[in-house]
Amino acid sequence: MVGGPAEGVIRFEARHVTLRLEEHAFGETATLLAAWREVLARLGLIGRDPARYAGHGYGNVSARVGPVGDVGRGQRRFLVTGTQTGGCRSVALDDFCLVERYDLAGNQVWSRGLVPPSSESLTHGAIYDVAPEARVVLHGHAPEIWRHARALGIPVTRDPVANGTPEMALEVQRLYRASTLSGTGILAMGGHEDGVIAIGRSASEAGEVLVRHLARALALG
Repeated sequence: MVGGPAEGVIRFEARHVTLRLEEHAFGETATLLAAWREVLARLGLIGRDPARYAGHGYGNVSARVGPVGDVGRGQRRFLVTGTQTGGCRSVALDDFCLVERYDLAGNQVWSRGLVPPSSESLTHGAIYDVAPEARVVLHGHAPEIWRHARALGIPVTRDPVANGTPEMALEVQRLYRASTLSGTGILAMGGHEDGVIAIGRSASEAGEVLVRHLARALALG
């Protein structure tokens, strides 16, 4: 596995409206996501380190928001941490962005919030499209899991596929259909150094998958 392009750089066309998100509509979801994000930050899976990734922040989290019924692909709205918020020790609603639409083929994301969306937003959207039962996506950087991914039986995206691109979004969908990802709920990003993604029906389910695999990886040395 190899490292990809610079961390945290938006590679899609962001059609973003700078507008504060409504507390009554998104506050509870943001609070729950922020709690699990802090867990990951304390474990070093989300953060900013001058010695890693050219000093860019890394890691992001998202959750589906309503409506979650019969909604077409590319229109499954989700709350996601804003770009370059990885270095924040803790986050609140103003650090999240609402992605309202996304177009993998057109490499576009429509969103609103006080911060632009995470550079990985297309991949988050792609997961919600291919896995309708998924409610939370957690993206962290775990060198131990990444290095031992195959030994742990974790599906891995192909090395040449760069993070934050439509190609990565489609590659993750391919893995979901063709590998054990739908059952394991975790993947490693072969072309994105240390990158891992956990998927769950709740924040706790996705978080526990990530932490459990971290423990397994640490046991391998």
